Amino acid sequence: MSPRILVLGDSLTFHGPDRAYAADEPRLWPNVAARDVGGAADIVARSGWTARDAWWALISDPRVWADLRRVDAVVLAVGSMDALPSPLPTYLRTGMRYLRPDGLRRATRAAYRSVQPRLAVALRGRPAALPTKLTVRYLDRCTRAMRVLRPGMPILGIVPAPHHAPAYGYVHAVRDATSRAVAAWAERAGVPLVDLPGLIGDHVRRGQGNPDGMHWGWEGHELVGAAVGRLLGSEIGVPGPS
Repeated sequence: MSPRILVLGDSLTFHGPDRAYAADEPRLWPNVAARDVGGAADIVARSGWTARDAWWALISDPRVWADLRRVDAVVLAVGSMDALPSPLPTYLRTGMRYLRPDGLRRATRAAYRSVQPRLAVALRGRPAALPTKLTVRYLDRCTRAMRVLRPGMPILGIVPAPHHAPAYGYVHAVRDATSRAVAAWAERAGVPLVDLPGLIGDHVRRGQGNPDGMHWGWEGHELVGAAVGRLLGSEIGVPGPS
């Protein structure tokens, strides 16, 4: 029987070198990873999702509840957006979409996009979209809940990815602390991690991905997908690519 993989992620799971793609695009890394173990991936993700959003999806999305009954492994591909500079509190930043009339919403968004890089530099990357301790807390909640529901099911995580994005003033001051905290938690929790900075760092810094400096080109997706596939293969007992 072909293995099924559930990926809870952010836009790095479905954004390519030029735009967002439908979840069944075979070049996206979750589908590359699933292909390499002879299976298929179910992607549950949205732009900007943090570990907290993954937890909310886990407890409130009936599609996720159904997926959890039948998948062979889960990849918690969240944490990369948690460490991004967020000069405005999340509730204000995300609440811009609800502003009316339309002209006010567009003007507010444009104004924030124009000042965000300067604020990220001025505030030295702080505050982050999600404090490091909350990233770890929500990753742990997700893992504990899934282990209650599906004892023995493999769960993988990621070391937060780097960016080189002008929209954030090229600032990523909190990522190292978040990465260390996630790595320490993963060791305690027994969750294998995929090292995104080691896989994708040069790809991003050399401008080989999306011009936004955040998302990846297809070569990057292939690199990450192959690494996730190898780790999945060892966890679920299916030979991955050599």
